Amino acid sequence: MDTVLVTGATGTIGTTLIPALRARGVAVRAMTRDPDRSVPGAETVVADLRGPEAVGAALKGVDAAFLNSPSAPDAASLQIRFADLARDAGVSRLVLLSQYAARADSPVRFLRWHAEVEAHVRSLGIEHTVLRPNLYLQALLAFAGTIAQGFFAAPIGEAAVSAIDTRDIADAAAAVLTGTGHAGRTYTLTGPRAVTHGQIAQALSTATGRNVTFRDTSADRFAAALNGLLPRWQIDGLIEDYAHYARGEAAEVHTAVADLTGKPARDVTDFARDHAADFLSV
Repeated sequence: MDTVLVTGATGTIGTTLIPALRARGVAVRAMTRDPDRSVPGAETVVADLRGPEAVGAALKGVDAAFLNSPSAPDAASLQIRFADLARDAGVSRLVLLSQYAARADSPVRFLRWHAEVEAHVRSLGIEHTVLRPNLYLQALLAFAGTIAQGFFAAPIGEAAVSAIDTRDIADAAAAVLTGTGHAGRTYTLTGPRAVTHGQIAQALSTATGRNVTFRDTSADRFAAALNGLLPRWQIDGLIEDYAHYARGEAAEVHTAVADLTGKPARDVTDFARDHAADFLSV
């Protein structure tokens, strides 16, 4: 039985990816930074991307690896070092979680960082696949407090984004990690349609039975609301992300989720229905 190492195993995508891999009959090694955390259905290993020795040990005997790191100002260099360690450990397949529209000359720092990692992985000579998901619908859970009060706000105006449910990212990753024909491929992962934040508010209203409205806001107000909750570099990066969305640069719809999984991508209405309780119990 093949063994797949999943980084970020206790995160939003990792917790869904692990059972998806198990359902496909592979053994899973779950990498976590928390020594007190055991991941059900997987061999749990404790390692931090900042500790190359522990990462190297986690990679021993692994056939494939899924690379997804926490957001950090040095995330690109940490991912690059992981990719090098995976090559050195003889890992035969690396699946890299990147971001929609990653490119080296992007005005968005996160997209530049992802492009840097992609370019390095391509140079290693290891079998690799890149997944580029769009805005996560699960990011709305961070707004649960205000949504419970009947609104949420972001500097995006009426621009539409082909936002994706992270469960579809996990399903697509499981297909790529265990299937064939994906070497050297880059897949852009989106939802089935592009939606405005106003349409997202309507879906939440329908699912929760409460009136939820979207309020467009300025970048400065959005940053002020996040001040103290996130470090400054991350706030500045999110402002760049939302400017990218507001310019209409993230509205294209791709069929990769359905192509890879054999199932249509989940719609925002599916997300809202399945997570309604999260927006009601705050």
